[in-house]
Amino acid sequence: MTRILLVEPMNLLRGALAAMLSLEEDLEVVADLGALDQALDMARAVPPDVAVVNIALLAGDGLATMAGLAAEQPGCATLVLAGPDESGLLSRALDLRVDGVVGTQAAPCELVRGIRRLVRGERVIDASLAVAMVAAPRSPLSPRELNVLSVAASGVPSTEVAAELHLSTGTVRNYISAILRKTGARNRLEAIRLAEGAGWFH
Repeated sequence: MTRILLVEPMNLLRGALAAMLSLEEDLEVVADLGALDQALDMARAVPPDVAVVNIALLAGDGLATMAGLAAEQPGCATLVLAGPDESGLLSRALDLRVDGVVGTQAAPCELVRGIRRLVRGERVIDASLAVAMVAAPRSPLSPRELNVLSVAASGVPSTEVAAELHLSTGTVRNYISAILRKTGARNRLEAIRLAEGAGWFH
């Protein structure tokens, strides 16, 4: 019996996935969670064979949480569910040690097949997502602009961004306006979201 830890923020989808996976004779969903923060504790209580995680949860601290899960549960394979517009985050996740990826547009049987392949020790990469990753836009921002934006992503005001990077507040403002111009974002928050989604932060 393959034990599955399912982490999906959308309640309806999580319920449907858990029900669908539980219909398979060789699969058992031992836990289904809406957020990653409880995943480590749950994995300690009921060690899973496969963790199925929505890629959106890997933004921010999520990648570090997954790295912790991989370190603590070396026998647990990780399968992420991703859409074609999340290729930047996906490439970072694959660098980190994600064993497989299935597209959110895939048929349910593809997810079941992917889980079984992971248990056999194979790597699973959805072909359409691999194509999207190769075609993903490269960052138009300079390393310094990315640096300013990643510090700004923590939510601190421009004065604190300036202090941390040893720049003047005016210089930070100039960087932010250049970032908005290059990305086409309307504000700092939108630029941060765009950069996170495209995987431009390292």
